Amino acid sequence: MPFVGEIFSQLKTASDVKVLLEIRDGQITGVTGGELLELIRKARTFLAAKGLKKGERCGILAANSIRWMALDLAAMAEGLIVVPLYFRQAPAELVAMMKDSTPSLVCCGEAALCDGIQQNWSAAPPHFLFDEIFAGVEGTVLDRPQVRDEDPVTIIYTSGTSGEAKGVVLTAANVGFMLGCTSPRLDALMGGRSGQDRIFHYLPLSFCASWIATLTFLLRGSLVTLNTDLTKLPTDIPATAPDYFLNVPQLLERMRRGVDEQIAQKGGVALAIYSRAKAAWLRKKEQKSQLGDAVWLGIANRVAFPAIRKKMIGGNLKALICGSAPLIPETQDYFAMLGIPVLQVYGLTETTGICTMDDPNHVAPGRVGPAIPGIEM
Repeated sequence: MPFVGEIFSQLKTASDVKVLLEIRDGQITGVTGGELLELIRKARTFLAAKGLKKGERCGILAANSIRWMALDLAAMAEGLIVVPLYFRQAPAELVAMMKDSTPSLVCCGEAALCDGIQQNWSAAPPHFLFDEIFAGVEGTVLDRPQVRDEDPVTIIYTSGTSGEAKGVVLTAANVGFMLGCTSPRLDALMGGRSGQDRIFHYLPLSFCASWIATLTFLLRGSLVTLNTDLTKLPTDIPATAPDYFLNVPQLLERMRRGVDEQIAQKGGVALAIYSRAKAAWLRKKEQKSQLGDAVWLGIANRVAFPAIRKKMIGGNLKALICGSAPLIPETQDYFAMLGIPVLQVYGLTETTGICTMDDPNHVAPGRVGPAIPGIEM
């Protein structure tokens, strides 16, 4: 399979270089490219030992982690179709998706997730914990046939916000198309800089944009830090000092409101500079600038805005990437005022496939609809 093979090649190149980190309980752990390949190998031996045929479905139900990504890549390398499931979703909703997608087995990050499935579906497929999967099965031969571009590799479910959630079947070609769009866009963002991009990643890997982004990061040989506790975002983001990271509009809007509230509470000179610079920015955007506006913007650009950027997101940020839904103009303008570009990335919709960064018309169509066995792509 081209894109998985390319990622494996990149991991081999980075055999002794850290590529994935995760922050858990305040501690940072990570793996090199070689260590990630070994996790993938162990998971592949477990899956191969189960005698699954190419094209069978494998559910993944777990929180973000290094092992989540290793299992995802292992299952695709084994020719299985991955069905990523959101671990915070209600068990009854998860069961409905599994009945629709018919996985042959489900891989769970913790026992409580397995129990939730079993309690809501007595006829659930076999489920296994990550600890068992990553113990591997020694002596298992890995000799799967090559996955073709037209072969399905994943079924990702839409949110269901505009109706019943639908399984979108993506082929290897669909995913390869996306990676061929996202990686060059990030090359342009970074201006051809050599070395690893530093990335902070908090969105669930079961979501399409989040998954495509992470595959892109691995393909580029970036250093990706996975957040495992959303309550720690205000400290984890600036501590990671990312070059860019993927967001949803709600977080960016919350960040904007948080800065407004903190500066209002502080008052004094900081509030005076900030409020006058904001008003001057809006007038400039509306082409109604007044005398003195350039002075306040100049002061803010030298003093206030750099301090806000550093405290909010660290000192390295080149851009924010936003997916899930369009960002409201006020928030887009706010980050532009701070000197932070926001790139829009389009994900799954209820009626189309997946779209590329900054271009909603550049579509890699997936097959939308019930994920029934033997579906024609």
